[in-house]
Amino acid sequence: MLQYLFSTFLLQGAIVSLEIAALAMVFGLALGLVLAVMRLSGGRVLSGVAWSYIWFVRGTPLLLQLVFLYDALPIVGIVLDTFPTAVIGFALNEAAFSAEIIRGGILAVSQNQLVAAASLGMGPLRTLRRIVLPQAMRVILPGLGNQAISMIKGTSVASVIFVNELTFRAEQIVGQNFKFFTVFAAAGLIYLFMTSLVALGEAALERRFDYMRKRLVSSAAPRRQSQRPPLAELIADINRPQAATESDKPAIVSFNVQKSYGERQVLRSVDLEVQRGEVIVLMGPSGSGKSTFLKLVNHLEEVDWGEILVEGRHVGYEHRSGGLRPTRHLAKARADARIGMVFQHFNLFDHFTALENVIEAPIHVYGEDPTDARARGLRLLEGVGLGEFANHLPHRLSGGQQQRVAIARALAISPRVMLFDEPTSALDPELVGEVLSVIRGLAGSGMTMLIVTHEVRFARDVADRVVFMDEGVVVEQGTPSDVLDRPHHERTRQFLQMVDQQSPPS
Repeated sequence: MLQYLFSTFLLQGAIVSLEIAALAMVFGLALGLVLAVMRLSGGRVLSGVAWSYIWFVRGTPLLLQLVFLYDALPIVGIVLDTFPTAVIGFALNEAAFSAEIIRGGILAVSQNQLVAAASLGMGPLRTLRRIVLPQAMRVILPGLGNQAISMIKGTSVASVIFVNELTFRAEQIVGQNFKFFTVFAAAGLIYLFMTSLVALGEAALERRFDYMRKRLVSSAAPRRQSQRPPLAELIADINRPQAATESDKPAIVSFNVQKSYGERQVLRSVDLEVQRGEVIVLMGPSGSGKSTFLKLVNHLEEVDWGEILVEGRHVGYEHRSGGLRPTRHLAKARADARIGMVFQHFNLFDHFTALENVIEAPIHVYGEDPTDARARGLRLLEGVGLGEFANHLPHRLSGGQQQRVAIARALAISPRVMLFDEPTSALDPELVGEVLSVIRGLAGSGMTMLIVTHEVRFARDVADRVVFMDEGVVVEQGTPSDVLDRPHHERTRQFLQMVDQQSPPS
């Protein structure tokens, strides 16, 4: 058996098997990724074409597919050798299976990651490449590893079209000496060796893409914690290139904004004007449309009726066909608007460190120099009290620390407007204070902000104006003392009484 195990004749066949498997996996994965994206696109035509291809290929035997290609291609004038025919056949077959594996991995990534990327001005392809696929690989790799191993073993099927691979050569030897057990045992060990190499490679890749594993911190000596730079100074320095020339123009104007989800109308008619440098707190019961309104400002959702202007411009809309229609370059429109958004559940990119989260958009959306972006990112993290946690992954930070990283990430794009969607509701009570103190610092810096919160005391401290919403409309608005201490509307009084009863004693 050792004689056949190291036989040049069999080893050359093994090389042919590896070449077929490697080429077919490369082309099959590329086509599989396209098919997976088509299935997830939401377009009926694209999704239907991808589903039909996957349905047909997975439902028919590989052997028949190879025979069909071998006999059908010459009929249409395409004459190929047996080797390229085998590569094409295996690649087309692999694409159907890998498409579903990739689709499953993409679906495993939280939709919050996509929303956060969109809010930073990242387009679909960049989001797929930078955010989704690196996280999805933890789910994708085991399935693809199995497919690669099956591919190497399955190359024996190519003998049906006379490809001179390992099994075909073993059969040739057996046909001469009839030593079935010895020859096929040697061929089996060669297959085992090749598949073991693939298994080791898969394990190495899984370690590479497992962002939950402890990441090595930079070997550089730890910096002495310096005094935290004032947020006002940081924001003034960051926003200096974006300083507006028309200081009298409102930062945000909404007119008769309406939004529905199916039969449920979330916003009925919202008119609101936010002046530059003003801090507006939106309050109201759950389902009143506060968070939806913030998403409409940054065009994370489309307006059904009405319009919203940020710095005098529509974000992601253009005049077409006698009305406002979403632009074809929505990601660029969001990036140009420079609207920073902080979410209720942080929505940090799980595979990036705190610093990498902060500098992702400045480098890959706005094209800033990586060295400058990194230096500014460190200053921002220091400004929110997290300079020493720059190399920590999100899952190693507390909720309050993650939310402060999210604030630094939003500030890194030099925002003209900051949106906060209930930034403390997902935090334990003892962590709320550290986040609110950062937002207080922002309010003192003159940043234009829209804040959705139920924190009455915080609203009284930082808000220039409190807007109370209920059932998709603005019920009343005014200074904190007017709305919170002397509400005119009965619905506002009921809500404030309920919030006071739920608030912990001071």
